[in-house]
Amino acid sequence: MTVDQLSRTFGALADPTRRAILARLSSGEASVTELAEPFAMSLPAVSKHLKVLERAGLITRGREAQWRPCRLDAGPLADVAGWVDRYRRFWDASFDRLDEHLREIQRGPAGSARAG
Repeated sequence: MTVDQLSRTFGALADPTRRAILARLSSGEASVTELAEPFAMSLPAVSKHLKVLERAGLITRGREAQWRPCRLDAGPLADVAGWVDRYRRFWDASFDRLDEHLREIQRGPAGSARAG
């Protein structure tokens, strides 16, 4: 995944409406009208959100007669998860070092557990 693609994905995920749309699509395809139902916004406004998600590669839109279903494409989310995972490993290692440091403090200077 290129940095530009990663930026587009994070940009699309930055908006709570778009995250809600993705959450809805995780349970199956839906039309623009169905996706717009929970929001107090016009269909054109929802369509703009869908275009951002489509440009980021997070959704695809099909055409079945008069119905244009939107579908989740989770591929870019897997790429984001991989990118974030590197930082999760950093934090896990940091917490492991902190745990060890706290155990050393509890043992005290003589190396034995403090009496309480």
